[in-house]
Amino acid sequence: MIGILIFPDFQLLDAAGPIAAFEIAARFANNPPGIKTIAVKAGPVRSSSGVEMLARGLKPSAAITTLIIAGGNGVRTPASCPTTLSFVRRMAGRGVRVASVCSGAYVLAEAGLLDGRRATTHWQRTPHFVKSYPKIKLEPDQIFVRDGNIWSSAGITAGIDLALAMITEDYGDEVAQNTARQLVLYHRRSGGQSQFSSLLELKTPNGRFGPLLAWARENLDAPLTVEDLADKAGMSSRHFTRAFIAETGTTPSKAVERLRIEVARQRVQSSGEAIERVAEITGFRDPERMRRAFIRAFGQPPQSLRRAARVG
Repeated sequence: MIGILIFPDFQLLDAAGPIAAFEIAARFANNPPGIKTIAVKAGPVRSSSGVEMLARGLKPSAAITTLIIAGGNGVRTPASCPTTLSFVRRMAGRGVRVASVCSGAYVLAEAGLLDGRRATTHWQRTPHFVKSYPKIKLEPDQIFVRDGNIWSSAGITAGIDLALAMITEDYGDEVAQNTARQLVLYHRRSGGQSQFSSLLELKTPNGRFGPLLAWARENLDAPLTVEDLADKAGMSSRHFTRAFIAETGTTPSKAVERLRIEVARQRVQSSGEAIERVAEITGFRDPERMRRAFIRAFGQPPQSLRRAARVG
């Protein structure tokens, strides 16, 4: 039985995405789908979109083998609710597979289930999450993270990737692949891939490092070392690195790589330029280095993305 924990002002897709994935997987596995939404108070629960889901109460149930906690604007309510936190702790203590989607990680953090563990959450929450929970080993670039029986995923659609990984564990790779195709997903993303949406933030950056990132994007063929960026920002390298991580949730070198990847992806998909030339223009220099970066970010090499774009 899959239990999806929701609360007032939850993000609808955080719940609906995994629900759809598990429902489809159960059909492919010839099993009746066992899924229910639960909340601290039984009845209709209104999402941030205004759409409601009907939930059962938080009664301990031996039938629940997987508990998934949705995220959303209202996550502070369950994260500060003793009844909810006690329920989540009890479920984890029984060995139930417990997971969070997006900002649902705050519930796991407040329940103490992430202390000393690896975890992730939506990239936009990273600076606040790191500051609030120093005992947690946050991996802000990951699509999803598994540490023992505790799972966590990045923002919104990453909950589907997390569900597909669980489906692989429960039913095998064939059912997971069929489920992904039924969901019309381009491919299943592994947990180690970077959160793709964070690239979009760097395309139109905000905050005090916005102009710096815009400059870096226009000068990708330059080395763009930490020292180069710090000098451009008028700061010492050490102070710049600390301030940049606090502001963006990532390191300067990773931010530069994301910019390189995004520009390289656009050129790979929309032009016939040689891969070697794209690597040179975007600062990767070495095509093999660019290939590894693409696999980390998109799960496939540049040539595959180019072929897919042409077919599309």
